[in-house]
Amino acid sequence: MARNKLYPDAAAALAGVVADGQTLAVGGFGLSGIPEALIAALRDSGVKGLTVISNNAGVDGFGLGQLLETRQIRKMISSYVGENKEFERQYLAGELELEFNPQGTLAERLRAGGAGIPAFYTATGYGTIIADGKETRDFDGKHYVLETALRADVALVKAWKADTAGNLVFRKTARNFNPACAMAGKVCIAEVEQVVQAGDIDPDAVHLPGIYVQRIVVNAKPEKRIENRTVRAG
Repeated sequence: MARNKLYPDAAAALAGVVADGQTLAVGGFGLSGIPEALIAALRDSGVKGLTVISNNAGVDGFGLGQLLETRQIRKMISSYVGENKEFERQYLAGELELEFNPQGTLAERLRAGGAGIPAFYTATGYGTIIADGKETRDFDGKHYVLETALRADVALVKAWKADTAGNLVFRKTARNFNPACAMAGKVCIAEVEQVVQAGDIDPDAVHLPGIYVQRIVVNAKPEKRIENRTVRAG
């Protein structure tokens, strides 16, 4: 009989899995689709020296921004980091490492990691600092940069619904980087808003098969902060 994948809370789901010095892949785009409860539990666990692969680093005081405030992150592998002042401060002060990626390259590096592809060539970044120190090659008269795949010790993702077998359904744009992060992780922990019995999700509606998910925790009422553009009055 399959092991029960459902855990009573986020702290229990992380127990025995996360450790100092690990590499984590964390889903989300801005504040959309971030595993809020798992990030908070990761902060409370006290693990440190982490390398975190995520499109961005949340905002000050929320999402991955909480782990920056507690200095638990040693290095970020990211694309967009412009909304976190503490991130900026630590990076400019030399307190935080950053491996910067074009957004599509980051997504493809995660996808390649999950697919077992060690590296790939892309034209994005050729002739810029992104290509510094990397192998380049000419294909049919066009230049490409060799980018390596990304794998993580642990993936933390957010989905809308799961069944007890771990099959996941994401909600609209909150899907974003979550499937790629899940597949790139050796162990994947999914935070979901609801759990149904195995077989209750139409197979055609499954966005991520349960084979990629080892643990599930329910967060039925996430905060779901909305990022609002601020414009000058009048």
